[in-house]
Amino acid sequence: MSLTNEHIKNRLAEKFGDAITDFEESFGIMSFHAPKEMNLKVMQFLYDEKDLQFRFLSDLTAVHYPDKKGAELAVVYHLHNFVDNVRLRFKVFTDVNTPQVFTATQIFSSANWMERETYDFFGIDFVGHPNLIRILNVDEMDYFPMRKEFPLEDQSRTDKDDEMFGRGGNTAGI
Repeated sequence: MSLTNEHIKNRLAEKFGDAITDFEESFGIMSFHAPKEMNLKVMQFLYDEKDLQFRFLSDLTAVHYPDKKGAELAVVYHLHNFVDNVRLRFKVFTDVNTPQVFTATQIFSSANWMERETYDFFGIDFVGHPNLIRILNVDEMDYFPMRKEFPLEDQSRTDKDDEMFGRGGNTAGI
């Protein structure tokens, strides 16, 4: 039997009921949301079950949704089943003021550096991580640069010409 997204969805609903939400499919990849307190239970289930076998964490990152009060930060996991060549994505959301999510390093060794990078850029505190320190930015940095808390451009710059980028100035004739 080939592993289908419908089968995965049914197995997750069987095990976790209504706690797993927002199922959708995009380009053949199923996505869903889980409560942040259940991230390890969901990953362990997907890893252990003989008919699922999601045993490779291909990516782990975060997204900042500044308008989602109480759930501003999402940790996004991309899992892969090599046997059936099936991928899936799931998100857990956390408050930007208490950005704590359990570490996945006990299930996936590859989570170690990915969680460090996600901490470094988004400020997610992966509880239980063996060495959660900055990996790319300087230690003295007191902010998280991938959060949408800063303007995209420095408005005080005088060395740029907005007309070169199609902004401001004379745009007649374009």
